[in-house]
Amino acid sequence: MLRPERMSKVSVVGTNRVVQDVIEAAHDQNVLHFSDSSGDVGVEGFDAGSPLAGADDASDKLVTVRSLLSILGVDEEDAGPTRIVTDDALEDEFADIRDEVNELDERRTEVENRLSDLEDRVGAVEPFVTLGIDLDLLQGYDSVEVAVGEGDTDEIEHALADASDVRSFETFSEDGVVAVFAYPSGDATDVLEDALVGAEFVEHEIPSGNGTPEDYLDSLEHKRQKLESELATVENELEGLRLEHAGFLLAAEEKLNIEVQKAEAPLNFATTDHAFVAEGWVPTSEYAEFASAVQDAGGDGVDVEELERAEYEPPEHEIGHGEQEAAPDGGTAEQPPVVQDNPGPVKPFEMLVRVINRPNYYDLDPTIILFLTFPAFYGFMIGDVGYGIIYTAVGWWMYTSLDSDALAALGGVAVLSGLSTIVFGFLYGEIFGFHLISEYLWNGSPPLHKGLMPGNADWARLWLVVSVLVALGHLTLGYAIDTYKRMRHGVWDALTEGASWAILMVGLWVWIFSHALGGAKPDLLFTALSGQPLGFTGFGATVGWAALVIGLVGYALLIYAEGAVGGIEGALNSLTHVLSYTRLAAVMLAKGGMAFVVNLLFFGAYETHPDDPTMGEFHFMLEHDWSYVQTHHPGAELMFGGLVHGPITAVLGGILIFVLGHILVLALGVTSAGLQAVRLEYVEFFGKFYEGGGTKYEPFGYDRSYTTQD
Repeated sequence: MLRPERMSKVSVVGTNRVVQDVIEAAHDQNVLHFSDSSGDVGVEGFDAGSPLAGADDASDKLVTVRSLLSILGVDEEDAGPTRIVTDDALEDEFADIRDEVNELDERRTEVENRLSDLEDRVGAVEPFVTLGIDLDLLQGYDSVEVAVGEGDTDEIEHALADASDVRSFETFSEDGVVAVFAYPSGDATDVLEDALVGAEFVEHEIPSGNGTPEDYLDSLEHKRQKLESELATVENELEGLRLEHAGFLLAAEEKLNIEVQKAEAPLNFATTDHAFVAEGWVPTSEYAEFASAVQDAGGDGVDVEELERAEYEPPEHEIGHGEQEAAPDGGTAEQPPVVQDNPGPVKPFEMLVRVINRPNYYDLDPTIILFLTFPAFYGFMIGDVGYGIIYTAVGWWMYTSLDSDALAALGGVAVLSGLSTIVFGFLYGEIFGFHLISEYLWNGSPPLHKGLMPGNADWARLWLVVSVLVALGHLTLGYAIDTYKRMRHGVWDALTEGASWAILMVGLWVWIFSHALGGAKPDLLFTALSGQPLGFTGFGATVGWAALVIGLVGYALLIYAEGAVGGIEGALNSLTHVLSYTRLAAVMLAKGGMAFVVNLLFFGAYETHPDDPTMGEFHFMLEHDWSYVQTHHPGAELMFGGLVHGPITAVLGGILIFVLGHILVLALGVTSAGLQAVRLEYVEFFGKFYEGGGTKYEPFGYDRSYTTQD
């Protein structure tokens, strides 16, 4: 789990007479990842290979099929049963479908364009309907100019009155639409255009029609209905083609995609006029079956050899941590592709790792650690059975229903995080912020408290200290992994470059938790863990000073390796990165407090023992109002009466606040608890050891969904 699947580098050498048989066999095996150097082995006399005959034709058909799938709106749910697609079907049936679909698509485009133009005409005639003047009265004059538009009638009339080229004019207006008739002076032309330049007037083109605008609009509406009917007919015909041919087209796309893959495979080969060489990587567990299949297909015309079985330790010529290994000839050696090897429940967390970068072959895969820590962080911060059930349900729906691999993986993460939230919710005794589980399962004394009540406020201080201890464990693990990786370069390098950071951090924090200079340190360091069963009241002063000396040794080693600047960074990180984990307690208290406020506003609450903070408790008024509480719990203090106990308007407003409030807490659980947990993993933890930069495993082959083997 901490290592990717072991890979073997293979070489396939053969004569050109068996190249097609070898390609078929290798494709069927679907395990060979071509090397980056394939097609350019640097051997004199070998050139990059060329596609097989028919590659261009298959590529052209593939483009056409994908175009038809897009036109018809076909998706994978339309596939139907798997089928065999013959070459004859691709030549004959495919051609008929293509011609029919293209013809209908052209008709649809033509009708849509005509309909769009008609929509514009309908919009243009609406102002004339408002005006109410027959269209033939607005055009066809020899000596009178007419303009229709929208504007301010008074401003238009003033502009016309001031125009010297206008002998007389008349305006008609209705609801902001104005018709202007102007008689020019002498031989003047375009007098309206010149006169209305400075006026507020937006002119509309006068439709070329007769009769009333209403009749003209009715005729346009009739044409629109006919076009819409025609468009619906075309759409129905296209839908019929989709239902009839979707399965064939999806299968044809798959077949052509496979043909193109096979035809273009020689581009990864190095070839001569008589032979070819292909190199690549296969999972070691698959090598024997792969070699046997290819050897059987090529007979004595091909030879398969396992060139190397890649070790997890990088070659000796790798020159440094975080640097890509250098080949002996001065170039860059090829790393094997990465197949992350994690069991089913862990696999969704591979997506979270790949958000940063895919692990490289020689790196440790931290997915299992993320699987163990991320849900724990998340569940601790939310810790509520009700919210956990919703997170789990939504995550399960995403995991089982969404097509996107990334979103499905995110759903898997949500399921496990939700289950963790449920577990912590039972331990806290909470469901949607209510302590009902505490009352009915734990008799009012759950194993854990969030520390929101006065009587258990010490728990809030405890969680701050626990967050620091979690940080020390989590970060030390990160430093330990980094130290282990650096052991390949020698013990001294591992000690100075890796372990020195952990020595400094642990030494410093043991000193902080000791009584050395205890008067200058906050009491919570010594009291938060003092209760049973831990009974920890701090390390002794002698232990503290000894730890500080050890921390200073780590600091000296760090300065030796990283210089003064690196030493300053290490000292700061030893404090800030650890303190960053206190966000675990902070988010837990914030989310618990938000849920409490939502419930307080709706149901109201009172506090018992308000004068004794060590015993004070909050109780929601789920069944009774304040008057009942006063009678049965004398000495209680009202916090808020609760909207549910008020008039009907208060109840309705309270319901809205209750529902929206819990939705908000639910959503903020994702954006705050989720993002904070991700930050701790990515920034604080991964930053200690993780390199990434792995090559994605992309085997030569195809996982069939719509076709059966030819």
